[in-house]
Amino acid sequence: MTDCLVLIDLQNDYFPDGNMELIGIKQAAANAQLLLHKFRNDDAPIIHIQHISIRPRAAFFLPGTRGADIHEMVASREGETVIVKHYPNSFRETSLLAVLRSHEIDSLVICGAMSHMCIDATTRAAFDFGFNCVVAEDACATRDLLFNGQKIRASDVHGAFMAALSVPYAKVVSTRFIIKGGA
Repeated sequence: MTDCLVLIDLQNDYFPDGNMELIGIKQAAANAQLLLHKFRNDDAPIIHIQHISIRPRAAFFLPGTRGADIHEMVASREGETVIVKHYPNSFRETSLLAVLRSHEIDSLVICGAMSHMCIDATTRAAFDFGFNCVVAEDACATRDLLFNGQKIRASDVHGAFMAALSVPYAKVVSTRFIIKGGA
């Protein structure tokens, strides 16, 4: 089984002073950085996903802006694949599936942002394509949401989506568990 780390949308606009700061993004990125170091040390495949917004009136991840750049904590190195996407699902209209298949990858460790959007959409699609998925839940972040006039706290949003992904889409575990070889 070949594992590949997939880091999704860990971009400057989600960090403090960005256009869409997420709750807990610094800690999530620190955990993603630990995974990145592990995969680099193991000489294992790594794919960085970068969202570039093409929606009219989009407020973040705008083309050519610093906010759209991958954050320095988890920036790619030479030889690591960077795939640009325009939709929540990292497979939609990208080369991700072809890249994974060409490297005979069958297992993904997924982390990044946002838990309720791109992590969810990408994990479900990966499962549907037959990949074994592991989500590093503490290496993901999201934000507060509003629904029917009610504020839903980021921790509740994150927890609900991690619970929903845990059966059958992914094994949802901590960064520490993955680093210790449990995933």
